[in-house]
Parts: sequence; structure tokens; C-alpha cells
Amino acid sequence: MQMPYQNRPTLASRQKVGPRERALAEWRRVNTAPLEIERARSEKKAADLLPGILKGIRIDQRQAEAEIVTVWNHSIDPKIAAHAKPVGIAKGTLFVDVDSSVWLDEIVRYRRKEILQRLQHSFGAELITKISFRLGG
Repeated sequence: MQMPYQNRPTLASRQKVGPRERALAEWRRVNTAPLEIERARSEKKAADLLPGILKGIRIDQRQAEAEIVTVWNHSIDPKIAAHAKPVGIAKGTLFVDVDSSVWLDEIVRYRRKEILQRLQHSFGAELITKISFRLGG
């Protein structure tokens, strides 16, 4: 008794594939060429994926925050920098943790405007529109 698949031409013979793929398809009785072609089409280069990944982990924001800390340590009065540390930025507001209520009161009352002006001079008024000081750290 003859098997039905022996009467039909193999899938490999109907498609333009190399001799290796044709031999494998006939031996397996399965043609994987379309799957391999589709897999090759769905592959993406790392250069195409990288911008989306970097955006997803917010690399630009993290880099800006690191630059803010550097500028903070070099342009703000060392006495203030010893007691107040920037911890993040969101929607134009720089968040700064101050280590004691005395220093928080001093900074908020007398130094807030000066600090904001220095940071805006370094980064531009668009990046830092206001500063929020809070007790912590």
C-alpha cells in the first residue's frame, strides 16, 4: 500500500529553496522554509530596538538628574549642599531633600530664589520651573 504523501510533490519542490533545505524538507516530510523566512522577517536589528528601550528606561531623564546633582554640588553654597540633596525631577519641579527642619526653614525663607535662579541659569527655565524642598534624607 502506497502512502498518500508519496504521490504528491513535496513542499520543498514547490518553493525555491536550496538543496540543503530541500533535502531536510523531504527527509522530515515538513517544509520549514516559510517559517524560517517569516522568522527572518520578524528579526530586528539592535540599532532599531535601542531607542525604544532607552526611552522606556527614561535614560534622558536619569542623565539630566545626574547632571543636576553635579551642578548642584558645584554651584550651590557648600553649606547648603551639605544639608540639601536633589532627589528627582518631574514635570519641571526639582525635588530636594533637606536633612533638618532648621535648614529647611533657612533654605525656603532665604535661599529658594537664589538656588532656583542658579539652576535655571545652568539648565534653562524650561527644565526647572520650580523647586520643592522637603524634610527627609
